Amino acid sequence: MSKANKKNAGFLAVLAVLMVAGIGGGIFISKNLGKSNHEISRENALAQLDKKLKKIDCKEVSPRKATVEISGSNLAEELPDIEKYPLSVRGNGNINIEIFSSTEKASKGTDGWLNEVAEKFNSSHYMVDDQWGTVSVRPIASGAAIDYIISGKHVPEAYSPSNELWGEMVAAENVQIEMVEKRLAGNTAGILIDKDTYNKLNASYGKVDISTIVEATVKSEIAMGYTNPYASSTGLNFLVSALEEFDSTDILSQSATEQFRKFQQNVPFVAYTTLQMREAASNGVLQAFLMEYQGYYNATELRSYQYIPFGVRHDSPLYVVGDQVTAAQKTLAKAFADYCNQPDNQKLAKNYGFNYEEDYKSAEWDLQGRTLESAQKLWKTEKDAGNPVMAVFVADVSGSMSGAPLQNLQSSLINASKYINDSNYIGLVSYSTDVAVNLPIDKFDLNHRSYFTGAVEDLSPGGSTATYDAVLVALDLLRNAQAKVEAETGQTVKPLLFVLSDGATNVGCSLKDISHIVEGMEVPCYTIGYNANLEALQELSAINEAASINADSDDVIYNLKSLFNAQM
Repeated sequence: MSKANKKNAGFLAVLAVLMVAGIGGGIFISKNLGKSNHEISRENALAQLDKKLKKIDCKEVSPRKATVEISGSNLAEELPDIEKYPLSVRGNGNINIEIFSSTEKASKGTDGWLNEVAEKFNSSHYMVDDQWGTVSVRPIASGAAIDYIISGKHVPEAYSPSNELWGEMVAAENVQIEMVEKRLAGNTAGILIDKDTYNKLNASYGKVDISTIVEATVKSEIAMGYTNPYASSTGLNFLVSALEEFDSTDILSQSATEQFRKFQQNVPFVAYTTLQMREAASNGVLQAFLMEYQGYYNATELRSYQYIPFGVRHDSPLYVVGDQVTAAQKTLAKAFADYCNQPDNQKLAKNYGFNYEEDYKSAEWDLQGRTLESAQKLWKTEKDAGNPVMAVFVADVSGSMSGAPLQNLQSSLINASKYINDSNYIGLVSYSTDVAVNLPIDKFDLNHRSYFTGAVEDLSPGGSTATYDAVLVALDLLRNAQAKVEAETGQTVKPLLFVLSDGATNVGCSLKDISHIVEGMEVPCYTIGYNANLEALQELSAINEAASINADSDDVIYNLKSLFNAQM
């Protein structure tokens, strides 16, 4: 693995609920848009940083304390309008049910099997109680889907996640849910491993399966990545599989937790989507990563990887949900499931990549929904292997952010900050024509959270837009605070930048001026755009394989919550 590729392995390159599964306004995987054609050392990057900082006007603002809301969040208010996830099939029958479907079967192109079947079903004029019955299909990631369901923001009549784990978690929230069909189309979760690594592991362990891959990762023999278990069915499946390997009698035990920390020390990459991991693999960051078989079948360029199934099967169960479902709608749901399982539609499913790996037997875990939720929480607190994350928020307060953009930035940042662990370190920089340090970096305890809230509330717009000057100031804050904390605690700090802007830089340094510095310091820059020049923000995020979010006013809180929940 080259030095340029190895450098990415120190970071959790997260975020991106994309596909149609993505959260609201859309998240862009950065690919290689911002990569330079040559390497730059950290020493050279810091020398360039010091040189450029001499030309930047920066002031310090005394922060004030503000009241911190410590009560629980209101999930329904955080979620965007459901139309952020438009229907892929709209039924117009006298009786209709809406189905929340996982995206691998209800999106576009090779992920559109359920849509094709639903359109055929609707055209067949199936009758329920002498009335025409149809289905509507809404593609939405399984994790986001249960947020709508358990919050009551939007409850469909039916729900078809990738696997049964999500159904268990819905039931744990005292939502009425009943399985009407265990399988709509066969699928499995799997680990893709490059063949050289596969052969080495096979020679060392005598076999390659979930057990040997987890063990090899703990021993730092391979670098693998997986998807975020709050959002991804495959990621949740993998998390539970790993914890089961550590302690099958109690996946939440102290022993399992300690082993998980060791495991996470050797996981360079946790992403929201398979697409993001595929990009990391293509750049040489990963030797193994996760993908469902259906995706593997359609990604012919990945056939050089060995596919290893694991965990519970992803056979797309179908549930009816909520206490408002009528008997006729339940009958309709069962009829649609039966229609999906007709031989011609199962043959069609195979054309889309389903119904392979049929010999694989599902893991048999006796896990309740509450245990699965606790496993997600364990992941959030332990994913950084006991090491803190240090982040600086870089907020655009130029004149172009006046009105709704800045108000949305303030409210979303304050609300989403509830999801930042108090063991992490946070700072705030703002910028217009000049740059201001609004809050020095410190541990995000209740006292610092109070100062953070006050500093964000006091942001006011006006002036030009010196985005990249502010990024340099934030990088300087990070390097100094990182060195101090690491010296004092002996811990390894993970540095991050979050740039919140409309992207329209017009004074100061350019992206070209700072790209080598960002690259050499190896700090991922996550960008959140408010009515933004998205291309500019994507290029900044691309430098160290971070992600860029298009944050519309009605979904920005949920976007940031998901980012912080996973990353902070």
